[in-house]
Amino acid sequence: MLKSLSLAIPLVLAVGQARAGDAEGEYHGYFRAGVGTSSNNRGPQACYGLGGNTMRYRLGNECDTYGEFEYQREMGKPINGVSFVGHVMLDAYHASSNVSASDIHVAKMYVEAKGIPELNGGTAWIGKRYYMRPDIHFLDLQYVNMNGTGGGIDQYKLGPGRISYGFFKDKDKVGTSALRQNLVYQGIPVNNNGTVDVLTSYIRPDIKDDTTHSGWQITILHKQDKVFGGANTIGFQHGVGPGTGKGGQCCDRIGTTGDIKNGSDVTRTRFFDSLWVQATPNWSAELVAVVQRDKSNASGGTSTWTSLGMRPVYALSDHFKLQFELGTDRVTSPTGGAAQRLTKFTFAPTLTAGKGYWDRPELRAFITHARWNDAATAAVNAANESGPVFGKSTSGTSVGLQVETWF
Repeated sequence: MLKSLSLAIPLVLAVGQARAGDAEGEYHGYFRAGVGTSSNNRGPQACYGLGGNTMRYRLGNECDTYGEFEYQREMGKPINGVSFVGHVMLDAYHASSNVSASDIHVAKMYVEAKGIPELNGGTAWIGKRYYMRPDIHFLDLQYVNMNGTGGGIDQYKLGPGRISYGFFKDKDKVGTSALRQNLVYQGIPVNNNGTVDVLTSYIRPDIKDDTTHSGWQITILHKQDKVFGGANTIGFQHGVGPGTGKGGQCCDRIGTTGDIKNGSDVTRTRFFDSLWVQATPNWSAELVAVVQRDKSNASGGTSTWTSLGMRPVYALSDHFKLQFELGTDRVTSPTGGAAQRLTKFTFAPTLTAGKGYWDRPELRAFITHARWNDAATAAVNAANESGPVFGKSTSGTSVGLQVETWF
């Protein structure tokens, strides 16, 4: 605790002083926090999900606390327009509402170079950073996550699109480390207001022997803008071995390095359709459909996660919304047992900065009810941050308050 404080406090003070005294710097971030209780334990808030290879619907269903706070500053700008920008970001995570200084870590620390003619509109960078991590917001599913420590060139103009290359060193310890290369080609126009992105990863263990394996992944995205005031993304993904992200340093997310002991029998295939709309100034919504198939000889077969969800939002005024969220998940057993099923519903009256779907801050009160089948009971207990409070129950209700903001 004291060690973490000794590191965190000087960094935070430095950010604040730089912000106060340097108009060229920028400070921004994100956080969510809340409190709640449930009908099952009347103690810590309970949350409802199947865990494993799934994600859960977030509204009124996040027992954790998370924040990220970044400062960036132009470090040098010669008269020819070239710019060097430094980034430092602290993040904090705790599985309950009791976040403390010991939960603070350095999430970003890198420098990027912009405006160099040889980069043809691109940017060069080296350091530790968040990288290429688009998400389905109300599932908190980063369907691609290429975070890590490395270097590369982003957004180099090539043909009809832009190409990016990143080189990373993951899990930098003997016996677990791997070299990861990401090659991304983005913004390929294919139809009116529609583009295609192709994101690839190749992973090679530092030490290649009978127990370690290389892996890869490919992600193809079609993005359609101006859909009822919003946008739609359709994605297809396939990963093999460490390329699945399973057992990796970043939450089993495709794009980073999974367990290098995963062989070619370990695969993940995902299809999804993610849509958000702002149909009128008052009506907005987010909708998703996901099918994900995980295969592994070691686990005995194949498991498929299917998920359907929606979050409709109606703004009664400029600063008051009614939010609803309905999500249902089904996971088949790799050994042929009964499938796990869970359905969750949330109602959340919300004070907000604006009518739009993405307007933040939001101050929410919520009531969440979930039901699941007997086959899912063990998984729901295991996935709950408050522990196995549900026992043999197949339903639960939670109430609480939450804030979410970005700035």
